[in-house]
This record gives sequence, C-alpha cells and structure tokens, in this order.
Amino acid sequence: MTPLKLIPLDDAVVFPGMPVTLPAAVGDETRVLLIPRQGSGYAKVGVVAEVAERPRGRRGLASLVALHRGVPGAAHTDPDGVLRVDVDERPDVAPPPSLTRDLEREYRAVVEEILELRGDDGRISAFVRSITDPGALADTSGFSPDLNFNQKLELLETLDVVERLSLALRFQQDRLAELRVRKRIRDDVESGAQKQQREYFLRRQMDAIRKELGENEGSIAEEYRKKIAAASMPEAVRQQAERELSRFERMGDANAEASMIRTYLDWLLAVPWSKRSEELLDPQHAREVLDADHAGLDDVKQRITEYLAVRKLRAERGLTDDRRSGAILTLIGPPGTGKTSIGESIARATGRQFVRMSLGGVRDEAEIRGHRRTYIGALPGRLVRALRDAGTMNPVILLDEVDKLGADWRGDPSAALLEVLDPAQNHAFQDHYLDVALDLSHVLFIATANVADTIPGPLLDRMEVIRFDGYTTDEKVSIGRGYLWPRQVERNGLTPDDVTVDDAVLRLIVSDYTREAGVRQLEREVGRVLRKTATRVASGDRPKPIVIDAAAVLEALGRPKFFHEAAARIAVPGVATGLAVTGVGGDVLFVEAASMAGKSGLVLTGQLGDVMKESARIALTFVRSHAPQLGIDEQMFDSREFHVHVPAGAIPKDGPSAGVTMVTALASLLTGRPVRGTVGMTGEVTLQGRVLPIGGLKQKVLAAHAAGLTEVILPERNAPDLDDVPSDVRERMQFHPVASVDEVLALALAPSALAMVA
Repeated sequence: MTPLKLIPLDDAVVFPGMPVTLPAAVGDETRVLLIPRQGSGYAKVGVVAEVAERPRGRRGLASLVALHRGVPGAAHTDPDGVLRVDVDERPDVAPPPSLTRDLEREYRAVVEEILELRGDDGRISAFVRSITDPGALADTSGFSPDLNFNQKLELLETLDVVERLSLALRFQQDRLAELRVRKRIRDDVESGAQKQQREYFLRRQMDAIRKELGENEGSIAEEYRKKIAAASMPEAVRQQAERELSRFERMGDANAEASMIRTYLDWLLAVPWSKRSEELLDPQHAREVLDADHAGLDDVKQRITEYLAVRKLRAERGLTDDRRSGAILTLIGPPGTGKTSIGESIARATGRQFVRMSLGGVRDEAEIRGHRRTYIGALPGRLVRALRDAGTMNPVILLDEVDKLGADWRGDPSAALLEVLDPAQNHAFQDHYLDVALDLSHVLFIATANVADTIPGPLLDRMEVIRFDGYTTDEKVSIGRGYLWPRQVERNGLTPDDVTVDDAVLRLIVSDYTREAGVRQLEREVGRVLRKTATRVASGDRPKPIVIDAAAVLEALGRPKFFHEAAARIAVPGVATGLAVTGVGGDVLFVEAASMAGKSGLVLTGQLGDVMKESARIALTFVRSHAPQLGIDEQMFDSREFHVHVPAGAIPKDGPSAGVTMVTALASLLTGRPVRGTVGMTGEVTLQGRVLPIGGLKQKVLAAHAAGLTEVILPERNAPDLDDVPSDVRERMQFHPVASVDEVLALALAPSALAMVA
C-alpha cells in the first residue's frame, strides 16, 4: 500500500493515459491519487497520476499524467496536515490474447462506424487503431463525451480488463444504435423535403405543359363546374359547391388542401340530388310480390299495401306531397322470421332501390352524421353513402339490428337517428361532412330489431312498430315447401328431379328437430339432409328420384332433439307449465316447487331476475294466506322451507308473467294434486289473487302449440289478443280467460287428490 495525497474531482472522471490540468496544490508530491466524488463520498476506484508540471504562482495550474488505477484504502492526515490515503495500485494485467481478440476487433469496428456517422476526419480512427493494449483500448470510451458520468464511473471501477472491454463495447453499441436512429430520421426528413421540392418542380413543369396544350387548372375547375350544373342540386347545395370550387381555383392544384376540396366536391356530386326511382303505386301488385316472396306476415304486407294506396290516391288527386307522411316501419321479432329479407321484397314491390345498413355494434355517432372535414380522412356518414350506393333519393333503406346500437365517449348513434327517423325533421338532415341540408323525407326507412326493450324510448317513439311473433307449424311446413326446400336443392347442386320430399317429412323435421320462432334452423336442417343426398348422387348411388323419408331424416340428423315432455314433467305434484317470451320467441318453462323441514323461508334458483323473485314471494304469500280455502293445513307452513326452481339454470330469466305458474306449482305441491299435463298458463298475480294481463300472448300460444299443449290459461283482459293468433292454432287449442287465481287452480289442478306432501 502506497500513501498518496488525495485530490478529489468534481463532475469529472480521469482514465489512465489521460493528461490532466488542475488548479490543485500538489506541493512537493511526485504522485497523487485523483478520485471522483460520488454523492457525499468518493468512488471506489481512482487513478494514480504523476505530476508533470507544478503550478506557478497562487493561481497556476498543475499538469498531471494519469498512470493507472488505484484502490483507496485507509485515510489519514500527516503532521503537515495533508490528507493521504493508502492506495493499492492496480496496473492493468494483460489477459491472454484469445480472450480479448474478438472483443478488440468488434470494439474497433463499432467505434469506427460511430466516428464515420459523426464525420471524423480519420485522426481519431487512426489513434484507436494504434492502441494495442486491450485495457487502454477499453479506456478510450472514457474519452468520449457521449458517455455520462455514471457510465464513465462504472467503466473506471471495472478492474478486470476483459469485463471492462465488454462493458465499453456495450456502451458503444448503444451509442451506435442511437446514432443510426438519428441518421434514419434525418434522412427521412431530408428525403421528404427533397420529394416535396421535386414534386413542386414537377407540378410547375406540368403546369407549363398544360398551358402549352391549353389544358390548365381552369379545365379541371371547368369540368367540376359542368358536373355541378348537370347535378341539379338544390340552390343552397349548389352555392356551397361553387364556393368550394372558387377556393380551389384561387389556391391552385399544387396546394395541399386542393385534394381535400376535390374529395369534398366528389362526394357532393356523388349524392343523387335529382334522381328518383319511378315508384310503383299499385297496391295489388305489391301484395302479389310480397305473397310470392314470404308466407304469412299479413300485418307487414297490409301496412305496405296501405302505404302505397295512400300515395296513389294523393298522386291521382293532385295533392302536394306531405313530407310528414313518410313511413318509419320497425319490424320487431325473434331471429329467423324474415325481418331483413322482407325489406328487399318491399323495395321490389314498390319499384325502389334497396340498401341495407347494419347497425349492430355501431358506437360512433360519426357513423350516422359523418366526420367534420377538419379531421384527416373524414368521410360522410352511412346515410350519405347509402344514397350514393342506391343512386336515388327515394330508396328503401333497411336499418338492420337497430336494437344493438351502442354508445361510448364517441357519442350516441341512437341520438343521431332521432333526426333521421323523425318525419318532421328528416327533410333537412345535416351531415357533418357535407355540411348541407339533405332531404331524407322520400326515403322509406325500415328498421329491424329482436326486442324493443333495448331501443331508446325517444327513438322508439318515432317508429311504427310491427310485431313478428313467429310462425305456426303449418306455416313453417309451407315455408319449407315453397321457399327453403327449392333454395337448398339449388345450393347443394341438385335439381327437382334428383330428390323429393312430402309435407309429412317436413313436419317431422319442424316438430322433432327445431324449436324456434323463425325458420333459420329449419333451413339448416333441410340443408344437412340434402347434403347427405348430394353425397349419394355424386357417388353414383342414385335411384331417380331419391325420396326423403323418416329413415333418411334419422340418418342425416340423428335422434330427435325435442320432445313433447310436458305431460311427463308435470305428472307429480309441485310442477306447473308456464309460458314465456325470450329473445328468440316464445318458450315453455317448467316451474318446480318442493318443501323440506327447516326454518320458514323461500329458496329461489334458476337465475331468476328481480321481477320473478317477487312473483315467487307473492305466490307463497297468497297460498299461505288462502290455505283454508285451498284445503291446506296451515301447520304445514310451520318449520318448513320451500324451494322454487325454474330449470335451465344457466339461462337468466325475468318477466312479469310467471305469477300464476308459481302459485299453481305451490298449490299443487301442498294439496297433492298434480297439474294437468295438457295445460300451459301465463299471467301475473296480486296478493288478493287477481290475475293481471301480460304481453306477447301470440308468441306464448305458438310456443304452447309447438310443445304439444292443447289448453292455455290466460288473463281475462288478454282475451281480445287471441285475434292475433292464427286461426288454425285457435281451432286446435282451448283457451281459458281467467280473472282470479281460484279459476286458475280449478282449471289447472287434476281433480283427484294424491297423498298430502308433508
């Protein structure tokens, strides 16, 4: 250990081989220790430096030459008051060349590339190439101004030569990557500027060529002027187009904004301002077209016929067109009932163009109103694009899945549709991109939805709702025979001569393999049967024609998927058959009740919503409060717990029409009288036993009919709604309008009592 005078360095790191000039008092010392300050202390490693020239005068500078690293030890003050430290001197020990050869080569290559990027004149590169000692080569990184204080300190404190060279290489590689990125950015900027300058000169040359040929910018503007004149735009729109055209002429085609103006003018010209389809105002022809395309749906067909009849009378009698008479039809019903496809039939029946706008999942209000032109890439809304695609101002526009509109921070599309679907406002609809009034009053809007609950109230108020309640079995068979079967025969490469089927087999597919309000699943099953047939035909196994019978259906579709199980399910007391409406149409629900010893209470399972939970509590309260009238021992409620369950627990259920079913299930359980297997019921109850009206009666009756039930108990106030039920279903079923729960129990419970359930 060598005692040397300590000279601290502030914000500087000295490496071996580096000449240093310091305003330090070195006295008579020949060697000193230069060590950087680090925070409130000193670095772990310093540099032993030799004094080459002492300072002259008070303010002179001492010249020193750094020799090698030194590790400071104990510090002490000599009798002259000089701070000294014991230094463990660490000159570099050269490692075997095999350990450093590759590192040296790569380090020199990286440093030379850095120097090349920085524009070195070759002197520094020559200096680096002249260094043969690996430790000294690594220390050259400390000479670089690109390393920060902490990086230099880390390099100084690395005593092992191989580790130090690796660390220096990593620092220089990071620096090289940064310089490459900077160069790429600089080159991109320069190339962009050069490209812009080149385009400027090319445009000037094009201008000169056009001028010589008599084709200058005025010809482009003149072309737009002719198109604007031929478009027969409304006066306000024409003035807007001419203002934008004047701006284009003033700024010239070379201006960056010129392309935006041309795009805007192109969109203005794309709107068919003066074009209208010649409307067919023949109600009888329209009804024939609709009947040919769709079975059933009499409400929709009748409404379209009425719309055309009114338009025909007004036209024949010379009455001015009333903008507020536009029809906004909204078809609400389960999937697969033909809501979307009937839009095309309406367009064909009225002689109009047809455009479909899918609104499912749309969350951005700009999809309806368009983007303002201040945004890059702005476009008009979907309505403007629909008019462009239709090529007329009076098409049929189908707003599909309007109940699935979303809303987020980008706005509420349903609010934008309020103006579109309001006949009192849509004659002056304002698209943000076009920024001119657009007359939508001649458009026939048809909206579709599965449920009305998710459509905002103000939007629903502007719509004329027509319900699609599904098809009867006979209607499904008729649709299968007239529409689905021919279509699937063609799609599967067959001809009518290749395969035949009778109505009994179609009825088998409808009843045993589908349970839906529409016919979408029916078409899939028919397609599966015909694919099997197509395989036989393609393989040469083809009696002509192939007859599809029950055995062929069983082979193609497997075992039946649906059964008429109502009678078997309610053969024991405590089970009742209810009717409900879901998002896919009517359905049959079985309500099960059981009791067990325990504290008085009610357990509800089956993912019931709040409304159905309240119905279950009301049902138990009613049965308990009317126990004597129902022939139930009141002591049966003491120390007993009741459990009400609606199967298919993975499906959430809610609605105000399960009250009578729950009362019947509990009464059946406590009286021991099973519910009649042919009866389905619907209705809500009060604590006094009154049966309240419900909605969706037609869908519920159709579901009961499809499930094999022959009797339906319904609220008395819903009796007029039976007129909506198809006549063939009404003839096959018996309906019992009731006003009180007493009537429900008298009709639903079997007359013979079984053993009392304790």
